[in-house]
Amino acid sequence: MRKEIGYILAGLTMMCSSCTRSEKQTDPVRMQVVKIDTVVACGQDFVWQYPGRVKAAQDARLAFRVSGTVARVHVDEGDYVRKGQLLAELDATDYRVQLDATEAEYQSVKSEADRVEALYKENGITAVAYDKARYGMKQITAKREHHRNQLAYTKLYAPFNGYVQQRLFEGGETVAAGMPVVSLLCTEHPEVEISIPASAYIRRDQFSTYDCVFDVYPEQVYSLELINVMPRANANQLYTVRFRLADTKADMPTPGMATWVTIRGGGNADGHMWVPGTAVAEEKGGSYIFLYEPKSGAVRKTPVTVERLQTDGRAVVSGELASGMLVVTSGVHRLADGDKVTVLQPKSETNVGGLL
Repeated sequence: MRKEIGYILAGLTMMCSSCTRSEKQTDPVRMQVVKIDTVVACGQDFVWQYPGRVKAAQDARLAFRVSGTVARVHVDEGDYVRKGQLLAELDATDYRVQLDATEAEYQSVKSEADRVEALYKENGITAVAYDKARYGMKQITAKREHHRNQLAYTKLYAPFNGYVQQRLFEGGETVAAGMPVVSLLCTEHPEVEISIPASAYIRRDQFSTYDCVFDVYPEQVYSLELINVMPRANANQLYTVRFRLADTKADMPTPGMATWVTIRGGGNADGHMWVPGTAVAEEKGGSYIFLYEPKSGAVRKTPVTVERLQTDGRAVVSGELASGMLVVTSGVHRLADGDKVTVLQPKSETNVGGLL
């Protein structure tokens, strides 16, 4: 009887261990759940966005070309002035006296030169005397023109339409030639300035159209005209690009406003691809992504070079990629090459809450 009970217990033990092994073998391996997206070729057209700032087309600190005492400043800070409007003037008394003396000297020399010329025509004097009178006339004429200019320089006129930013001197103060008296800001056709990386600079010949938007004017898009691209990079290895606002609208941006500039163009794509920015990870100074292979359900670690990041969250990369490949966009830092993953399926619009 004891032997029979022993046989029964041994049989039950073997059955339990067999069931346990069977359960372990059929328990599925726990795999990481990931999201995937599609690699898209950049194509021949590109759209780039860069932050920028509005600058005045002209910002001048105006000065007299002669020294003297300021007689009057005719404008105040904030005034709008037109091209050719009188802004300030010096006390011109000394320059007027100087010109009057030169005018008298000019008339005397001219009378003498006319007399010498008449005698020369009648062979009454030598050629040397005639040349001396002729050169003397040129000298006094230049002197008179110089003094006329100095008198004219005692008045300062606006070189363009704009607003007065500063009055740097007041009436009664003495200024030297070239010392700024009025600061003038031009608001017509303001400019926009941005900085672009070297990857965009080398494709500057492919730029085609430009526009910009402002937070303060959300409903308007402003067209831009390219002025120039500076060929030298700054300390941050960025190249300065200047545009002119081509539109004339009621709501025109003013200098200092921040903006976003969009550059559109076309050309050779050079194998560049768009992937979500969350798909790119870095390791030991290099960048990589994980490509998903549907047949095996595994991921493949693939090195890439990041060309630039877009403001819409996408990254432009290059490497051994082709349009249509599937790339992992979440959990890339927890993956290793060859890992099998489970793809998170998108939510169904008709199965709200996942009840079906």
